[in-house]
Amino acid sequence: MKFVVSSKTLSSHLQAIGRVILSKNSLVILDNFLFEVKDGLLVLTASDGETTLISTLELVDNQGNGRFSIKSKKILEALKDIPEQPLTFEVNDETLEMTITYMNGKYNLYAQDAEAFPLPIAMGEATTLTLPAEKLLKAIDYTLFASSVGSIHAAMNGIYFDITTDGLTIVATDGHKLVRFRDFTNKAQDMNTSFILPRKPAQMLKNICTKDSGAVVVAFDGKNATFTIDGVKMICRLIESRFPKYNAVIPTNNPYTLSVDRMGLLGALRRVLVFASESDTLVKVQLNNNEITLSGQDLGFSTSAEEHLNCSYNGNKMEIGFKGSFLLEMLNNLPGGEITIELADATRPGLLIPNEQKEDEDLLMLLMPMILKD
Repeated sequence: MKFVVSSKTLSSHLQAIGRVILSKNSLVILDNFLFEVKDGLLVLTASDGETTLISTLELVDNQGNGRFSIKSKKILEALKDIPEQPLTFEVNDETLEMTITYMNGKYNLYAQDAEAFPLPIAMGEATTLTLPAEKLLKAIDYTLFASSVGSIHAAMNGIYFDITTDGLTIVATDGHKLVRFRDFTNKAQDMNTSFILPRKPAQMLKNICTKDSGAVVVAFDGKNATFTIDGVKMICRLIESRFPKYNAVIPTNNPYTLSVDRMGLLGALRRVLVFASESDTLVKVQLNNNEITLSGQDLGFSTSAEEHLNCSYNGNKMEIGFKGSFLLEMLNNLPGGEITIELADATRPGLLIPNEQKEDEDLLMLLMPMILKD
């Protein structure tokens, strides 16, 4: 088998799918890329056993078809500094001895048998959904940070896609914070359906998805999902668990609201957190007239900080505690300038909402309060 491929094209495709490969794999073969040459196309595959990335590119020339695997680190390092030029691969189908020839030299190595490489997950009867790449990327950017890492509640270790006739809702929560992003332009035709995408595949989508990408075709059954975009297909296992009833925990009666500059609040919070306790990062939020006061302290080191900001607030005076590190994450991931914070009392969640949103979108972030120390 012999084929010719662009060096830069091959390198960029391998780098894109190579992010899924773990540093330590349960199967040695998963340290490899799978190469498959078929009728003028090169299909590249990388997997960690749960998530598989497949990329297809056109060959400059090829003679014969075949499959082999090759160590991912070796081929990535070999191609990293080669400038754009044709690469010629010659593979002995029987011995798997391989030569890669380029303008100023060549590599000699042995490929590995492709038969040991695990096949992609077979999909059952699937539901299909097409999303604009920009919308999917935005939804993951907003929600991924709020999902849990290693929670005993499996559903919280991913992002929930809730597709109804009213629109698409994407939610993530770890039990302390929750983010809900609604897109009213993408609706189910005649039935409601849902799935939970694990954190790692969601992060993979962020890596391969760009604002300039086209549509993303999503297909899913009860156990697996595929995402196809710009010639790259991701196949992954879904989290088979029941997601919490997220709408039930979002308070609807919030008599106290304030509007504040997001960047101003973010800066003040960063400064106060320097002096707050590292163990719980508790920050006290005091509201009175048109002023918000942030304060934090660490009794063990006798440090404290307090900062005042102007805001638009005309409710009753109140105090509420939040985990400062969580609040910081939310302010970093909220878009725009002015935000609205809705509150009921010191024992119920606070809602953070950007003041400016598109007509067909709705973003909301929820943060549970902490008990204030006397």
